[in-house]
Amino acid sequence: MDAKTYAAALGELRVLRDDIKKAQTALARLEAERDKKITMLADYEKAKAERIAPAAGLSLAEVVSRVPALAPATLTADAAPTEPVQPATVTESAPVQATEATEADEVPGALAPALTPRSTADPEPRPTVEPAPTPVTIAAPASALMERERALPSIPEGPDGDNWFTHTPNLASTHPNFTQQARTTVFLDAITGTLVHRDRTTQLGLGHGSVGEILTAVFHAVPEGVERIYITAGDPWHRDADRHPYLKDAVAAWLNAPAPGWRTDTGRGKDRMAGHFVHPRNPVGRYQRDNSEHHVEIRSAGEWFDTTAATPAIVRDAFVLLWTTLRSHWPDAVIMGSPSQTGRDLWTRTIPERGQFADGYPVLSEELRGLLHATAGQGRTELITPPQVPDQLPALVEYDRTFAYAKHTWKSGVGTPRRITATTFATWSEKEQTKALFGCGHWHVRVTVPTDWNHVGILPAPAPGDRAWHYPATAGTTFTTWAGGPEIYTALANPLQPWKIEILDGLLFDDGKPLDDWSRKLKEAWSRLTAQAQLHGDPAQRTAAHLASRAVRAILLYGIGSFAQRPRMVTGSTPRTMERDVPQDAEIIAFDDHHITWERPTGFTRDPYAHPEWAAGVWSSARAALLSQRMREDNTYVGALHAPPGSVVAFRTDAVYLTGPQNWPYHGQPGDYLHKGHLAGPVPAPTTEDELLNLRDAGRAALQHRSTDSSGEV
Repeated sequence: MDAKTYAAALGELRVLRDDIKKAQTALARLEAERDKKITMLADYEKAKAERIAPAAGLSLAEVVSRVPALAPATLTADAAPTEPVQPATVTESAPVQATEATEADEVPGALAPALTPRSTADPEPRPTVEPAPTPVTIAAPASALMERERALPSIPEGPDGDNWFTHTPNLASTHPNFTQQARTTVFLDAITGTLVHRDRTTQLGLGHGSVGEILTAVFHAVPEGVERIYITAGDPWHRDADRHPYLKDAVAAWLNAPAPGWRTDTGRGKDRMAGHFVHPRNPVGRYQRDNSEHHVEIRSAGEWFDTTAATPAIVRDAFVLLWTTLRSHWPDAVIMGSPSQTGRDLWTRTIPERGQFADGYPVLSEELRGLLHATAGQGRTELITPPQVPDQLPALVEYDRTFAYAKHTWKSGVGTPRRITATTFATWSEKEQTKALFGCGHWHVRVTVPTDWNHVGILPAPAPGDRAWHYPATAGTTFTTWAGGPEIYTALANPLQPWKIEILDGLLFDDGKPLDDWSRKLKEAWSRLTAQAQLHGDPAQRTAAHLASRAVRAILLYGIGSFAQRPRMVTGSTPRTMERDVPQDAEIIAFDDHHITWERPTGFTRDPYAHPEWAAGVWSSARAALLSQRMREDNTYVGALHAPPGSVVAFRTDAVYLTGPQNWPYHGQPGDYLHKGHLAGPVPAPTTEDELLNLRDAGRAALQHRSTDSSGEV
């Protein structure tokens, strides 16, 4: 570069500087105008932050920080911590924890009783307790600390909070008075063009795999009555993914591409759906033939199970096996489009028609549902990194709980919950307190980690992000959170030492069994299909039975999730010619000459099957069982807290990853720990989720190879 070029480049840099300043000024002006609009909208008496946030391109917290009056009046957030912070805990991306109680934490709490530690008649050797490794100090910038300040809601004091403890008027889960209608279905491999309709297989030419080409080819080969097309392989909605910045954009473009002779289906009767469901991996395309009442949807069979290496014929056989097996328990069982729809429909058919809940299970007040939504997380996902584990692991061993959620449906809370304040809890006897903590409850607690604790965390605490949680484990840490009864019980009765738990408030339900009959039937179906997958003489039928057993698992898993009825953002698309069908509360995020793509928060609808208290109870039990679970047949305990300190590498929903094998019994029953992967060391400790998943896959392959070698089979 010569002097002339250098001088010219400096001039260009100054122009860019000035343009940046202008853009920053314009941006500041636009942001000020946006904040002014938000403030103006807040004057409307029915204004809601969850409606304004997506329209403004902000999070709920950012909207509320600008206009505190938009914070739900019934959800009084705890004060954000202001004390100096401790070094980060052992979890990946774990928020820094305050070691002293904040002003909000000074609310008097009732101390929970210390419970008898879990042990066995012939106990395992207790892990040697060694000093915990010195944590690494992380100097976080002020902006990062602000991000960590995610507070959880609490119940208002006095009558305002007491008024939450009721049910939504005229809304209850009742036994259906109709028979669900089945939809004729075909199965298509979008890579090979193989189509299976009933017992007939046809080879199709799909061209480039567009919606129009698929619909034309399928209905040239099958009758008009087909209403559902399951894609078993190929994911055609991803074919132009490299042309779009986000996978969801590619999916939306595929769903909305012109399909001669077809238009986007906007629903029929009570089933009024505004266009397609845009999901990055399992989308749903809904179409209607022009000038006809013929409706069809294109879905992914991956919603139900992993279809890798399964032909369309085997996938169809799996659905047939699933249907016939479910019919042995539900004579009117119908396989619906997704596992969650099917699970909830089957559950409704177990609602008692006589007895205490013959009139249905009433739905909680919107305030309590909102509280559970904000304070009850789902699966535990945590990566523990050096120095809390060695840089080089002696091994990476995976234990995965079989059909885990089915283990925790035998008891659930029913009826109107009672509010248990700290004052009330303190007046009870130790026996009454223990019974309450062992019951179906959801508790607002102040927690202190024991001063010499050197194992993994037990109770969840809020982390940055709308749904993020972490598990403080640093000795002496104090934090305030909400947790289910099973986790509270585990903190008080774990095999190492009890944690200090102070009850601040809580919900306590009567014990009931609303999920037990439904779950029992699904477990029996799963057991039967699992046995067929192991014993059938035909390899193809063994595969089909295995896939059907996975479908039963999905029905229970996603069926439980559907009870949570979480407010979420739904993305859909509608033809420009049908603009009136865009939901009124939707935000338009993209459009072209033909289609409108929109997003909308679902909020809390008047869903008669919304029971977040049941989902929260199952999830809490499952997280507790990852730490400690009794094996009654063997009179022993299993779980992460029964492994040596420093040996836990990660948790992933139903699985725990350790640095060495454990002598944990396995009987193939729901909740049992299956030794699923074993990678011999030295293994570099994973520091990211991708690294963990790569090691997990290698460990599963290594264990499978070892099992094959030891059996003498090729």
